[in-house]
Amino acid sequence: MDASYLVKLLCEISRIMDENRERLIELDSVAGDGDLGLTMTKGFRAAYETAEASGEPDAGRLLYNAGKAMSSAAPSTMGTLMALGLMQGGKVLKGKTELGAEDIAAFFAAYEEAVMTRGKAKLGEKTFLDGFDPGVKALKGALDAGDTLAAAMEKAAAASEEGFKAAKSMLAVHGKPAVKGEASREMDDPGAAVAALIMQAAASASA
Repeated sequence: MDASYLVKLLCEISRIMDENRERLIELDSVAGDGDLGLTMTKGFRAAYETAEASGEPDAGRLLYNAGKAMSSAAPSTMGTLMALGLMQGGKVLKGKTELGAEDIAAFFAAYEEAVMTRGKAKLGEKTFLDGFDPGVKALKGALDAGDTLAAAMEKAAAASEEGFKAAKSMLAVHGKPAVKGEASREMDDPGAAVAALIMQAAASASA
């Protein structure tokens, strides 16, 4: 497996964000400004197109440049966090032209760390992390148990979807949803939905 896997991954993320654009807009409109679907579609498309056109064999450089492209194309809070995830993943994979399943797990772990650090959020605060972290943990656990990357990513996608569903009952701590107070416990979190979509796309790319 080489850097072309990452191009395929970004292609699948771009595709799934485009397919779910209206859904994300609807989720974000409940307590936010409703632009999440547009931001994610535009941002991940820029990341994919940059990676696809680069022909870059260095996995780290490919991801870093894709993240920079996303940051420029989608300079919103969420766009910036997603771009930083790609860039941090790029730093972890710097210099690698051949990738193993453990490298993909390391990429996702670095992605989560970047979002957590920059976003200053913790698990249980009804954010992207509550959808993403279960997938990251499931991926590592499955690989440690000897699963193939394809099987492990399927488990990660399922875990992220469950994380998204579980986040609904959480109290929002950050951003506009936090203004809703206890009422936020009745709302799906759009960030956690994005996390589940990313993991779903990764499962598709790894099949």
